[in-house]
Amino acid sequence: MNSLNPNLTAVDAAEKQRVWEADRDHFMHPWTDFSTFKETGSMVFTGADGVSIQDADGNRYLDGIGGLWCVNIGYGRKEIAEAVAEQICAIPYFSTFGHHTTPPAAKLAAKLAELAPGDLNHVLYGCGGSVANDTAVRLIHFYFNQLGKPTKKQIISRIDGYHGSTYMAMSITGVKVDHIGFDIDEQLVHHISCPNPYRRDPGLSEEEFCRQKVQELEDKILEIGPDNVAAFFAEPIMGAGGVIVPPKGYHKATLEVCRKYDVLYVSDEVVTAFGRLGHMFASEDEFEIVPDIITCAKGLTSGYLPLGATIFSDRIYEVISKPQAEGAIFTHGFTYSGHPVSCAAALKNIEIIEREGICEHVKEVGAYFEARIRELGELDLVGDVRGRKFMICLENVANKATKELIDPAAKVGNRIADACQKRGLIVRPLAHMNILSPTLILTREDVDFVAETLRESILEVTAGLRAEGYLAR
Repeated sequence: MNSLNPNLTAVDAAEKQRVWEADRDHFMHPWTDFSTFKETGSMVFTGADGVSIQDADGNRYLDGIGGLWCVNIGYGRKEIAEAVAEQICAIPYFSTFGHHTTPPAAKLAAKLAELAPGDLNHVLYGCGGSVANDTAVRLIHFYFNQLGKPTKKQIISRIDGYHGSTYMAMSITGVKVDHIGFDIDEQLVHHISCPNPYRRDPGLSEEEFCRQKVQELEDKILEIGPDNVAAFFAEPIMGAGGVIVPPKGYHKATLEVCRKYDVLYVSDEVVTAFGRLGHMFASEDEFEIVPDIITCAKGLTSGYLPLGATIFSDRIYEVISKPQAEGAIFTHGFTYSGHPVSCAAALKNIEIIEREGICEHVKEVGAYFEARIRELGELDLVGDVRGRKFMICLENVANKATKELIDPAAKVGNRIADACQKRGLIVRPLAHMNILSPTLILTREDVDFVAETLRESILEVTAGLRAEGYLAR
């Protein structure tokens, strides 16, 4: 494993206990599992460098999930700390409402316009991906209002697509388990099926499956009425829904359908942007489309500070940037829109990605990572290995021929994650799946460690599942 900071040490046992209790008693975590949390609490991490993180006991782990799809340039980058400190000393904050700005906010907007495809030259800032997608909805509705098309309000997205956890972003999200117990807007948002080639009908070729999924989008637009549909939201590769790579040509064909009916295409690149697939943005470079809007966050600052952006086209800007009525202004934004310290972090992060050739590194070592992890598809438990570069999912099944799932009670994803963790690797469990989204600076030696650790862990878990009767012997 990479090691940039040998001075990391464990914390005092009493301090660790105080942190653990404060967390358990007062910190309401995202995605808390209350069946275990009150007893087990949280694992406390106290340090990180390079590709690794360290827990409070001094144990080190290769971070196979990149924080949460986001620590693209790795941990411990002093350049980011210095850029942030310098900006805090210069001007830590000032409102960007109305006609005020700061150098980092303006320079980052220009840089994003330079990097984004086509005529996506305009930026609205927020604090993360959920807000970037909420902003996209408000922007789209405002756009069609100004065009004199006030009925174009409905949003289409996909089952298993993930777009955030604010009220609107979660409504657009199609991961059904995330909706349990919560309300969503079922009047405004409609979902079409997931374009998962692994789960297609056995009689369909991938090309036929693609045409079927594209036709489903067109049918849904016609069902709702083209005069009522405003936008289609799609991740280039679906992340939290299981790293679903749609069939070849899917994005180009769905974009054509959207153009046909004047439906705006929103490419949610919160996960895929800033190097994850070897490009600053994946929409055009990986999937050959120029959407109307790109939303991004995570890798924008490599997770060092919160920041999100909604990047949109000249076409949209020309409509919304005209005075709409006497005294009327564009009333959308946030206290922290264009926060200068976060924008300074993003500028330095992008500089590092470009200067160090991280996208080129991902194309080479990410391809090696993909190949090594795909080797695990030969194991009895692994039904599918999918994804691209440093964005991979292993789907575990009870029967590879029928693709039958393992009894959820077995918690196979958690078992594999636990087995990896005791060997020094963090991977993400997601029901019967395991997801990998490491930092983008892994070496080939790091990749070998990940692949070999996963293999050992999956074999251990497979033996246990057989012994317990979850798998045939």
